Amino acid sequence: MAVSKKDQIRALLKSIETGDPGPVAVVNEARYIQHNPQTHEGSEGLAALFKRLSKTEPRVNMVRAFEDGEFVFAHMEYDFASRKICFEVFRFEDGQAVEHWDNIQERLGPNQSGHSMVDGPTEATDHELTESNRALVQSFVEAVLIDGQIDRLTEFVNEQTYIEHNPHLGDGVTRLRSALEGKDDGQRHIDYQRVHRVLAQGSFVLCVSEGNYRGVHSAFYDLFRIANGKVVEHWDTTEKIAPRSEWKNDNGKF
Repeated sequence: MAVSKKDQIRALLKSIETGDPGPVAVVNEARYIQHNPQTHEGSEGLAALFKRLSKTEPRVNMVRAFEDGEFVFAHMEYDFASRKICFEVFRFEDGQAVEHWDNIQERLGPNQSGHSMVDGPTEATDHELTESNRALVQSFVEAVLIDGQIDRLTEFVNEQTYIEHNPHLGDGVTRLRSALEGKDDGQRHIDYQRVHRVLAQGSFVLCVSEGNYRGVHSAFYDLFRIANGKVVEHWDTTEKIAPRSEWKNDNGKF
C-alpha cells in the first residue's frame, strides 16, 4: 500500500527528532526550492542536517496535516531551544517533495478563552466541500482582511460558535471585530495586503498572506475550519519577514 504524502512528510519532519536518514528520501534535493529566508539552500544535505539537529534533543509533533493535490500542509509543534508553532507547506512533483515554505511563531498562550495555539479537531471532514470552502476563505480574506469590509464579518464567520486559537484573542466575533478594527494613526494593526496561496482539504483551509502586523512586514498563515458554510475555528502564525539583505537564499518567502 502506497504511503500518503502527508505520512511521508510526517516521517520526514519527525526525523529532525530521531536523526533517521531514511525519510529524507522523499525530498528531491537536486531540485529542492527552499523559501525559508533564514535557510541556506544546498549547503548541507538534509540527512546530515537532521542528524546534527537530533543531537540537540528536539521535540517534533505534527498536530494536523492535510493534502491538496501536490501540496501537503501541516500544523506543527517544535521544541528546540524554545517552543514554537509552525505551518509547513511542501509541494510534490514526480512523487517527491521539491519545494518548501513555512511560517514560525513562538508558542504563547493559552488565550483569553483558554485555548492553546494547536488544540482542537485534527481530521478533515466534508471532503466534497473542499472547493466551496476554499472559495469561502478566499472571499473572506479578500473582502474583510484585505479590503477592510469588517461589517461583512458575520457573512463568513459563525457568530454563535466561533473558536479562536490566536494567543492574543479569544472566542467570539466581537473580539475578532475589535482586533480587526484596531488602528494607530490611521494604520491598521492587522493589515493584510495580498493572498499568495489558499490550500484546502475538506473542512480545513490554509490561507497564506502577506501584509503588516503593527507596522512590521509580515507573513500571515491562517488555518480555518469550516462548518455549514461558515468559519467556526481559526489557528494562525504571524512571522516577521526579514529584509532582503538578510536572506540566505534568493527564492523569497512566498
